[in-house]
Amino acid sequence: MRTLIASSIGLLGLAAVAGSSVRAASVGQSSAQVVVTVDRNASGATHAFKFARVPSPVDSDAAAKGKVSLADGELDGNSGSVNAVIDGLLPREEDEPGANFFFNEKSTGGRLVMDLTRRLTIAQINSYSWHPNTRGPQVYTLYASDGTDPKFAAAPRSAVDPTTVGWIRITSVDTRPPGAQGDDMGGQYGVSITRAGNLGSYRYLLFDCSATEVQDDWGNTFYSEIDVIEAKIPQALSAVSSEFFGLPGQSLFVPLGPALGRGHKNTSTHKP
Repeated sequence: MRTLIASSIGLLGLAAVAGSSVRAASVGQSSAQVVVTVDRNASGATHAFKFARVPSPVDSDAAAKGKVSLADGELDGNSGSVNAVIDGLLPREEDEPGANFFFNEKSTGGRLVMDLTRRLTIAQINSYSWHPNTRGPQVYTLYASDGTDPKFAAAPRSAVDPTTVGWIRITSVDTRPPGAQGDDMGGQYGVSITRAGNLGSYRYLLFDCSATEVQDDWGNTFYSEIDVIEAKIPQALSAVSSEFFGLPGQSLFVPLGPALGRGHKNTSTHKP
């Protein structure tokens, strides 16, 4: 059974259908809006991570070829490695610590950096988690960078505002059900972050993660997987670097072929 969540945010608001929600958030100086789609299996969740509105994890995404490291915070002793979020291996049970990544107990989160090893145009970023209580929901702010800013810092500590060291804030995510506590927060969560066209062209992603609650020592999310889906570019098109035109975060596509020559152009763990 899915939980129904309904609230309003900004002009577009939050649309809730059978436990799913959608919200929009502005990004940087762009007028385009990022859309955050949240889905939850409050019960009956399986290893397949099937959701009504969020795509299931895949094992051949761009993140699978990347590198993951901690910019701040400590790995919990019962956690899987940081690579648990990109290895394509999903937990088979709701409380399987070694199959997830999570920050140390008694901490309020930390920062996870993903290096995709090359700059690519990103269509969507999807994150997944699963736990029977407060470690289920996801709470984080997502930043991205192409790494070309002279001030770029690849691993900014929590005291540093990423936007001052070459990062762009993409959006924030908070999947906690309103008013829920303890076991009522549990379940399997899927988040899909998209924008009309694409999210932009980046090499690095920074997840600034927060604990879901601080009433006890076990509020850090069990992150099962993070997928980065590269935008598909039609074979008949060639991407022209946005930097050439001075349009950060955008791409201009020019058709190849004879038309160019004719002068045509296009513009545990359970709590104790």
